[in-house]
Amino acid sequence: MPRAIRGVLIECEPAIKSIIMHLDSQTKDIIIEDIDDTRLVVKENMVEIIKAKLEERLKETYRPEEPLADSD
Repeated sequence: MPRAIRGVLIECEPAIKSIIMHLDSQTKDIIIEDIDDTRLVVKENMVEIIKAKLEERLKETYRPEEPLADSD
């Protein structure tokens, strides 16, 4: 008998999708369906976890611009 799984459609840039795919490769418990380069369906109960992990990962790679020296 078929089972239904509640999911959420996520549309994002390919780089963000790549991070989500990497997270799923570790647990195999996030992605329901990989649709195309910018869209995928994830389990509804995993959305907040994905947001937290993405924020954590992006903080690691984010480098704010250095302040510009005054040209006076």
